[in-house]
Amino acid sequence: MTRVVGVAATLLTIAAVGALGAVAPGFAQPYPSRTVTIIVPYPAGGPTDEVARVLAAALSEKLGQSFIVQNISGGGTIIATERVARAPADGHTLLLHNLQIAANISLYTNLPFDTEKDLAPVAFINHNPLVLVGRKTLEPNRLHELIGYMKSNVLKFAHPGVGATGHLATSLLAQVAKVGIDYIPYRGAAPAMVDLLGGHVDLFFATPQSAVQQVATGEIKGYGITTRETSPLFPNVASLVHELGPKLEILYWHALFVPAGTPDAIVEKLNAAVREIISDPPMLKAWANTGVAPYPEDERSTAAARALLKREIVRWAEVVRINNIRPPMR
Repeated sequence: MTRVVGVAATLLTIAAVGALGAVAPGFAQPYPSRTVTIIVPYPAGGPTDEVARVLAAALSEKLGQSFIVQNISGGGTIIATERVARAPADGHTLLLHNLQIAANISLYTNLPFDTEKDLAPVAFINHNPLVLVGRKTLEPNRLHELIGYMKSNVLKFAHPGVGATGHLATSLLAQVAKVGIDYIPYRGAAPAMVDLLGGHVDLFFATPQSAVQQVATGEIKGYGITTRETSPLFPNVASLVHELGPKLEILYWHALFVPAGTPDAIVEKLNAAVREIISDPPMLKAWANTGVAPYPEDERSTAAARALLKREIVRWAEVVRINNIRPPMR
């Protein structure tokens, strides 16, 4: 009897081990186990795309798998965002977005996803102010001159799409300065800058990295920056906050997202990798040279990212409401 029980126990043990062996690879498989796609909701060449490509290269080196960038523009960034929101929650499809993801919640009443429920922020990566720049043939040379000029002239203001950071900043400027503006939408920042350089539009809120060289060489004029202090990169550009008040203090940020339900271990691994990347001295130096800064140490956790996203949702909902911003029909 003892021998029968022993044999039965041995068979059960073998069966259990076999069952564990069948499922264990799914649990033990290291992350990432294949190529990871970072989806960017803008065309190639813009500031969000640039951050994504730098991040993809660094993550590839750090995590030992290929991270590639896929640009899916259009639809007010909704097409790309939905793609990630509906992707398998396994960490192999990521979203690199900016503050437009917060504004879209108020802009669109029929989003095909719930931003806060269907997506989870991994980390806020970096931020920078915006620089108000104009075509080189524009008559005013200083910010106070420009504001006065806009009181009696409706200028063509390029922006990267309804609800994009540049559009929201433009709306705030019009609201605070009490001026009329002719909004000219583009599919991303890169084509908007091309038309500004060509003199086809009058003004544009650019990122420092995309405007510093052109302002320095006189290809475009620099008028204002959305920080309380002036920037050494733009020594002759005034503070919009100082000139027009605190509402014009704007940080253009980038954050990494995963589909909701992605295992905590994967989210934390990505968060830890991002923290290391944005602490890298050569990265910090390169960013500083273009007016970009990483988030402070105490704002780099996933919990801090969720809290910051909530604050941004509240802030930009007010801007959308006050300025009655309406997206184009989809």
